[in-house]
Amino acid sequence: MNRDFKRLIATMTAEEKVALLTGSGLWRTASLPQHDIDDIVMTDGTYGVRYSSAQIDGSEKWSMDDFISVITQTADQASAEEPAAKGGSEALFSASLPATCFPNGSSLACSWDVDLVYQMGQALGRECQHMGVGILLGPGINIRRTPLAGRGYEYYAEDPVVSGDIAAALINGLQDEGVGASLKHFAANNSEYRRTEMDSVIEERALREIYLAGFQRAIAKSQPWTVMSSYNRLNGVQTSQDPFLLTQVLRDEWGYDGLVMSDWYGIKDRPASLLAGNDLAMPETRRDKQTLLAAIDAGEVPMAVVDRACYRMLVLLDKVQRNRRPDARADFPAHHVLSQHLAAESIVLLKNDDDILPLRPEKTRRIAVLGKPALEPVIQGSGCATTVPYLLDRPLGEIFDLAGDDFNVTWAVGAPDDLNDDEAALEQARRVAQDADVAVIFVSTAVGEDGENGDRQDLNILAGHERLICEVSQVQPNVVVVLANSDAVVMPWLSQCKALLETFFAGQGMGRAVAEILFGKRNPCGKLTVTVPNTLEETPAWLNYPGENLRHHYAEGLFVGYRYYDKRCLTPRFPFGFGLSYTQFTYANLDLSATQVGEADTLTLSFDLTNVGERDGKEIAQLYVSAPDGELIREVKALKGFSKVALAAGETRRVSLQLPIAELACYHPGLADWVITPGTWQIHVGRSSRDLPLYAEVEVDCPPRYVPLRDDNSLQQLIQQPEAFARVVALIAGKSQRSPDQVREKLIRLAPDLFCGLLIALTEFLALDIERDELNAVLAGRE
Repeated sequence: MNRDFKRLIATMTAEEKVALLTGSGLWRTASLPQHDIDDIVMTDGTYGVRYSSAQIDGSEKWSMDDFISVITQTADQASAEEPAAKGGSEALFSASLPATCFPNGSSLACSWDVDLVYQMGQALGRECQHMGVGILLGPGINIRRTPLAGRGYEYYAEDPVVSGDIAAALINGLQDEGVGASLKHFAANNSEYRRTEMDSVIEERALREIYLAGFQRAIAKSQPWTVMSSYNRLNGVQTSQDPFLLTQVLRDEWGYDGLVMSDWYGIKDRPASLLAGNDLAMPETRRDKQTLLAAIDAGEVPMAVVDRACYRMLVLLDKVQRNRRPDARADFPAHHVLSQHLAAESIVLLKNDDDILPLRPEKTRRIAVLGKPALEPVIQGSGCATTVPYLLDRPLGEIFDLAGDDFNVTWAVGAPDDLNDDEAALEQARRVAQDADVAVIFVSTAVGEDGENGDRQDLNILAGHERLICEVSQVQPNVVVVLANSDAVVMPWLSQCKALLETFFAGQGMGRAVAEILFGKRNPCGKLTVTVPNTLEETPAWLNYPGENLRHHYAEGLFVGYRYYDKRCLTPRFPFGFGLSYTQFTYANLDLSATQVGEADTLTLSFDLTNVGERDGKEIAQLYVSAPDGELIREVKALKGFSKVALAAGETRRVSLQLPIAELACYHPGLADWVITPGTWQIHVGRSSRDLPLYAEVEVDCPPRYVPLRDDNSLQQLIQQPEAFARVVALIAGKSQRSPDQVREKLIRLAPDLFCGLLIALTEFLALDIERDELNAVLAGRE
């Protein structure tokens, strides 16, 4: 479609333009054959390609029932007809075509591995090309503000730096294969409770520094072909029709030039959404077309706005069409191996007392495997992202496979019913565990508690699974728990196990990955991208969640996740960035490329990282900074970079991290701009947010920025701004016949006691004849 798009748009009628800016059916854009414009296909999801051939290919007429069936499907439905074990040639037909179910966002980000995530993006792109999909609706990078959020399993982290970098890697891999990404959900869609009605009320600093920062970072590093607006309101405005969000921030400030589309049925006022910068309305609705056309005819939506959106749409269509690979065939077996690798890199070892793991025949030859998830693994969340896995590794089968003749493995389900206790099954599990050297118990949260349009009710694992841990631990001291869950859970049972593997939802290769970690074939290296709390009540958003009167106040402000725990000096169950290994790493010899830097500089940090253990392993080194005291409240420390480093046993490597000084800026609402605080910054490097052995300081030299003063500011505030203070001193000296030094000395002496504003202080207490406008002009430097 290498044509003059502006000339093409000029030949189109208003009706044709409206059609171009509206979906066709559920998953396609409009086709306008009279203008040689072909449609493209888009589909979910964030960790797998969910392709419904019936809906997309038109063998059944789409309806609202179809859409509801998509967003309400549960993970167990997606896997119900899958092969019993790895090795089946092809999955049976289900609501969607089989595809690779990669680790979900909450698991994937724990890899902290941008190179590997890029490969996942490439694999998703190849599967999209295989199925004829031009746009994949992901990744999703909303901040995991509360572990109750229903779609937390799709999102990456509580921190925008790791969220943005992981998202950019996935997008780049996907788009390098000729398939567009749709970065979502923009913005502040941090819960599913009444998601199309709730107003996320967020002060501007938190909005920009936490909730928009990940999007900004991902866009800068990957330029996604599309961005998807969210369902919620933001500070009183529907995000799908918010000019501040979609035009001022996204386009004017960040320079994004791609296409913005709505979430499905996410537009409430189509003319307002187009005026705000929401180019494409998805899916097709008669009302959206009618209201937009009427607004155009009435002159309420200028044709220039319509044409601009049409231009973006044609550019997108051209990208997709030029990158089509109709003969592409995805290598699903190879992608399954990649899913195993990703799962293994993402699984987090949270506890390993007495080095119970890895399992060794001389110590734990007899292994009892317990729990239904060992046979029916919980690998993904529920909702529109749910993917029918092409292959499925079942942990029990993989454990038997790797155990071979070196171990004796027995099995009991323990808790066959998710809702009710089964005393006979529980007793059998106790007997099997008692006769073993170690019990490996697979547990999970309830399937379907996560998903769309509703949030989790608590942070517990299934009650039957918790009881299974408790009962087995009474007869078997060596308990290893393998946990599958959408987001953080509380762990009252933690003391009853010696080891804990956190998988989150690790996709179709989870079973093999877990088995290889259990037997030491792989060394665990994942680290948490959220803080795990001791209780739900201690989580930052607890008192303001889920809100009331359709308003959801983000009252914790900047203090999300580890920022909250640090500021309140609380000790969580497990801190952000935490994860154990079968080996140990030491950090030493931190050097900075400079001890004094300017705001345009980039600081290089170098340090020695040594694997002092006896196994090869990988360490995720993390860089945090602490700001000097300033006018604005700051977090105790903030993540600014990371690197995943592979080291052989005994190996030392010099690791370098880059820190652009511009990334130290915080948003100053009074100046409506990003500001770097000058002074001494602290640099911390280490293995988690609470374990940072390396420390250095760097002096950031940049001119201070001040909020403009007014006549009602205090004398103390004036003194803090030297240039403005000098101007006022000169004004007073001219009116009082005193020298500037005398005036300055007197004002400094009086300042602590003068509580009133400047005008009152100067006219009443100092009896000077000064007009309000005159004083404000001097304060502003306009005298």
